Amino acid sequence: MTLPDDGSTGIPRRSPDDLQHWFDEILRQYGAALSRLAASYTRASGEREDLLQDIVFAVWRALPRFRGESSERTFLFRIAHNRAITHVAQRRPATVATDDELEIPDTSPDPERAFSAHQEGGRLLEAIRQLPVGYAQVVTLTLEGMSYAEVGEVLGISEANVGARLTRSREMLRKVLRTADERH
Repeated sequence: MTLPDDGSTGIPRRSPDDLQHWFDEILRQYGAALSRLAASYTRASGEREDLLQDIVFAVWRALPRFRGESSERTFLFRIAHNRAITHVAQRRPATVATDDELEIPDTSPDPERAFSAHQEGGRLLEAIRQLPVGYAQVVTLTLEGMSYAEVGEVLGISEANVGARLTRSREMLRKVLRTADERH
């Protein structure tokens, strides 16, 4: 139940039960995307889980202040982006465990195709991690199906800047992947 605004903030108050229900629905709908976003900023699964937990906690704390001035999705990704940037700025250089790859589910029954898709997903994720943060963010959010306008709103940049960063990111990704192929 939404309670009337108290007059000072312009934010409708929600009952604790409504907030809990809304939060649960958000996690059901966007949890996997938030997890993928966290994975794009971290390598180790423990660190990824810590970042995801920070993001979820930040979402819980921010929900009562959501005014509907943007889409719910943009609001969530802005929170996730801010927590991830803070996390990256605070973390110590990590060592990479070779067995700590992102799991990409493949519903096909062909194990060979599933293994290949897993390897390609891992290669792409590792290549994205090598990009400068501003470029990696644009790629990650675009891979989540966000429009240029939504990405711009999340990152606080113009749609034209999103397009320019995405073009540069693709060029950088090609070089990173080409270099990795040449080494193998």
